[in-house]
Amino acid sequence: GIGGAFQYGLQVSIINSPAEYIKSFIRETWLKRYGSSPSEEIITLVWSFVVSIYSIGGLLGSLSAGYLSVRFGRKKAMLFTNIPALLSATLMGLSRLCGSFEMIIAGRLFSGVCGGLALNIHLMYAGECAPWKLRGLIAITASTATAIGKFVGFALGLREVLGVDALWPILMAVNALPALVQLLTLPFFPDSPRYLLIDKKDKEGCI
Repeated sequence: GIGGAFQYGLQVSIINSPAEYIKSFIRETWLKRYGSSPSEEIITLVWSFVVSIYSIGGLLGSLSAGYLSVRFGRKKAMLFTNIPALLSATLMGLSRLCGSFEMIIAGRLFSGVCGGLALNIHLMYAGECAPWKLRGLIAITASTATAIGKFVGFALGLREVLGVDALWPILMAVNALPALVQLLTLPFFPDSPRYLLIDKKDKEGCI
């Protein structure tokens, strides 16, 4: 769940704390680039793109989840979700250094793709790997992981942690940590028995 529903909950919550800092960064970048201070309407418009483009990425990720999980299997598809997560962390983490608020927008798009993929494939993978007696219990771990991800995101956004002007790029890049943990641990887990039996026709592998 750390690279699935947890990742989604984390990405949804970390954007709230640095809102004013990112708006100030947009204002400063615009002033340096164009020589004039942007109006509040432009700041609000750019900030709206930063927030809402996550949903567009989520839609793209959700639409791709079914194809990827059948084409590559649930486990490999879950590993694939870490690519947009790491891309988004890199873009947003380096946005201030590069002086580009467009990198934040692109990073949020990739975060959305990751969230859309991870949330859907996590449910499939966990449900299909669970013993039938525990299937209902395992299914609700997605909600639990999402809630924990939101809690961690809000906690990291506190002023005492990363919620300050100097550290907001690190806060926006923190979703790289669960992606790296999943990349290192998931290869040791089995693939979905349903995928092996129905899609791959591997009767021995699914036992």
